[in-house]
Amino acid sequence: MLGPSGSGKSTLANAIGELRALPVVHLDRYRHIAGTQWQIRADDEFTCLHDAAVRSERWVMDGNYSRLLPHRLARATGVILLDISTAASLVRYVRRTLGSGPRIGGLEGTREKLSWEMVSYIIKHTRPNRQRRKELFQQLTLPKIYLRGTSAVTDFYRIEGLPRPQGK
Repeated sequence: MLGPSGSGKSTLANAIGELRALPVVHLDRYRHIAGTQWQIRADDEFTCLHDAAVRSERWVMDGNYSRLLPHRLARATGVILLDISTAASLVRYVRRTLGSGPRIGGLEGTREKLSWEMVSYIIKHTRPNRQRRKELFQQLTLPKIYLRGTSAVTDFYRIEGLPRPQGK
């Protein structure tokens, strides 16, 4: 599961995992330390956790982390790219940080707070990262699904009979 921040990767991964009885791996939880405001884990520790998950027999995984993407793609049986606009990504990020309670894929023991650093990241990097992911996606020979825009993501849930979390 690839896509920009706030695109719904974690929620979609959970839905697919639930429907297909697959273990779900949220890479943000491996990259960041639980109970913190997104403190980054050491690179070697993250790589170790990531690679152990990828070696598992079955999984659905969400997160970009392009440095480790070749490891995932070598074992993946398919890829879904969620491609939403910068504006949609920003709105969804703000909404999730101002929401009440934990979110799917969020850090255990952490109430996510609005971060101007993250807002800036979304504004500056969503567009070029979207383009880079699209180019990579076009080159992939794995089975793949491209979901452009939030309505395509919503339609995918309906067409595939995926369970939707409350309030979505």
